[in-house]
Amino acid sequence: MSRPERDLIAAAGAVAPIPVCGERPVFAAPWEAQAFAMTLALHERGLFTWGEWAAALSAEIRAAQGAGDPDDGSTYYGHWLAALERLVTTRGVADEGALQARREAFERAARATPHGAPILLENDPGAP
Repeated sequence: MSRPERDLIAAAGAVAPIPVCGERPVFAAPWEAQAFAMTLALHERGLFTWGEWAAALSAEIRAAQGAGDPDDGSTYYGHWLAALERLVTTRGVADEGALQARREAFERAARATPHGAPILLENDPGAP
């Protein structure tokens, strides 16, 4: 496991432990691993500290629990992505409109992708 992975697991551990198998993070879907990797990359670029990340993630989890989240681990990376999107927008990296446009492009690409094939934004039939 890399040092950034260990640091992130340690920082998140107090508020929202990352599921692991042995020492490796476990992901149920490729997008979860990608969200994890984006978080590491943005931290390395100085967008936020691990303390700020842990606070953002714990705030998303608390809000979801307050709204009735099942708190069974199945929604963990949804909260992870929401925290990442919140930090990206509050730090001015992207606005909500840009994030929404990307979500819509992904959905179109997913519908245009044959079952079992990787979903690529290049497959978005609505792309310019």
